[in-house]
Amino acid sequence: MKNKLLSAAIGAAVLAVGASAASATTLSDVKAKGFVQCGVNTGLTGFAAPDASGNWAGFDVDFCKAVASAVFGDPTKVKYTPTNAKERFTALQSGEIDVLSRNTTWTINRDTALGFNFRPVTYYDGQGFMVRKGLNVKSALELSGAAICVQSGTTTELNLADYFKTNNLQYNPVVFENLPEVNAAYDAGRCDVYTTDQSGLYSLRLTLKNPDEHVILPEIISKEPLGPAVRQGDDQWFDIVSWTAYALINAEEFGITQANVDEMKNSPNPDIKRFLGSETDTKIGTDLGLTNDWAANVIKGVGNYGEIFERNIGQGSPLKIERGLNALWNKGGIQYAPPVR
Repeated sequence: MKNKLLSAAIGAAVLAVGASAASATTLSDVKAKGFVQCGVNTGLTGFAAPDASGNWAGFDVDFCKAVASAVFGDPTKVKYTPTNAKERFTALQSGEIDVLSRNTTWTINRDTALGFNFRPVTYYDGQGFMVRKGLNVKSALELSGAAICVQSGTTTELNLADYFKTNNLQYNPVVFENLPEVNAAYDAGRCDVYTTDQSGLYSLRLTLKNPDEHVILPEIISKEPLGPAVRQGDDQWFDIVSWTAYALINAEEFGITQANVDEMKNSPNPDIKRFLGSETDTKIGTDLGLTNDWAANVIKGVGNYGEIFERNIGQGSPLKIERGLNALWNKGGIQYAPPVR
């Protein structure tokens, strides 16, 4: 009973911290300090990684820049806080960061007990497995008895346990807290298998000593809807972050790109003119607490969703990940945004 009471007290304290940090002033706080503080990965090629000069780039980083573009009209008004799998939640709860854009799965526990709000899914993913080609393994069902590298504090651990239990397979978990430790252990041969989100496996394979000696197995064993998170308690900031993601998707559907956004402001299509803030009677920006050209600023700053995808993780990148489920709803995928009207 004492344990139950202690657990309840801790949960209440966590929610109280989140609610306090997310008082309905996030936008004014962000404007006052002059930048968006964005929580990102410590280093995951294609998603969030600094170059030799300390400049951050990647799919999740571009979303941070998109939010800054919406608020300030300037994609450079961002500061990045690199976090590991455990630190990310404390950083958001405490108010150290304004938004978490760090390949984070939307789950009911995180959406409720941890005091966060998720809504747009920026990347539909699923957990997979990577092995050395020399093992001649063709399926995850052949992995019974394998030593498997996995990062602690992630949905990956539970998914792994569930999958092996469901299929009556044995395995030896090799668990590390930090991503670089997991990578080094697998590369050094301390485990037979590496498991994480499949997108992460494509990224991590590029960092190995001999990337071509490793293969990603076909099985996807989970649903991993990845996207930004904010603290509960500030609907305005939640709307700004959410509609920034929706603006990226709508822009791709409209055919609006970073190169043609100014030209498209003169489109005869009233939906496009309203979206870009060139309709004189529009209030889509002021209703969010932003300027009416906020969506145009987002596309000017980072491009549309397809442009962000292709240059960071798609065919224009070393990862060359197919769009798959992340194609637009009218192009065979499930990326779909509500109308801006």
